Amino acid sequence: MGISLPYVETIALGTLSKHHYGKVRLWGSLGFMGIALWLGKVLNSPYEALYYLSAMAFLTLLFGAMVTKYDRTSHSSSEDDASFSLAKYWAFWASIFLMQVGFGGFYNFFTIYQTDHGVSLEMVSWMWSFGIICEVFMLYFQGPLLQKNLLNILQFATLVTVGRWLMLYLYPDSVTLTFASQSLHAISFALYHTAAITYVFSLYTQKKLAQQFFLGIAFGLGGSVGALLSGQIYGEYLFLVESFIALMAFFTLLIHQKRKAVIQT
Repeated sequence: MGISLPYVETIALGTLSKHHYGKVRLWGSLGFMGIALWLGKVLNSPYEALYYLSAMAFLTLLFGAMVTKYDRTSHSSSEDDASFSLAKYWAFWASIFLMQVGFGGFYNFFTIYQTDHGVSLEMVSWMWSFGIICEVFMLYFQGPLLQKNLLNILQFATLVTVGRWLMLYLYPDSVTLTFASQSLHAISFALYHTAAITYVFSLYTQKKLAQQFFLGIAFGLGGSVGALLSGQIYGEYLFLVESFIALMAFFTLLIHQKRKAVIQT
């Protein structure tokens, strides 16, 4: 299903305004939260998981076919795609890669990290849910923010993520501060993700190809490297390292901003 996401994002961005995109995107977050809570109670065997996965894949195919009629974005030719260059804005691509690597510890070890510090599994599940609620809130109301400089938003969200991981490193056994760090998911994921894909959409004329690379470099390559790295470094300093990686992503964005200004002059 991941291969269809760039097309869905391109159709959505080409059809909707920045103000309304988040209000559509938030349904994915609600779906994630709902399916996680529901399957956690009803799954009893791997076969049931396959049944649910097959059913959801079929429904995705069905609704995806219905969505294609809204595809009004012009399709670039193979010659246009051949001119697509990652090297032109290499610093931006490096930044989104590093940002996702920095999420590796959170996505793969947050639950284990918290329970290792004495937080109950039930409380951790509420922490996850609270983060998603904050994410949905941001997606619904972020429209006016996306009318501003997207690159500045990305820089701000990256710095917030640095602070978020530092908070988890410094206060791993504080339930209150962990909930506070989860509230920042609204910025470090929801606002960052929407600003990033919107920025990519405006940066390249080859819209679908650009979104494919965004998905592959960030969630594909960055997610894989982040998972492997966090597994190797898991321990007391996990989120300190993640914070440093996010800081590298911020400085790389600054490099991109300077290079872009030179390219456009």
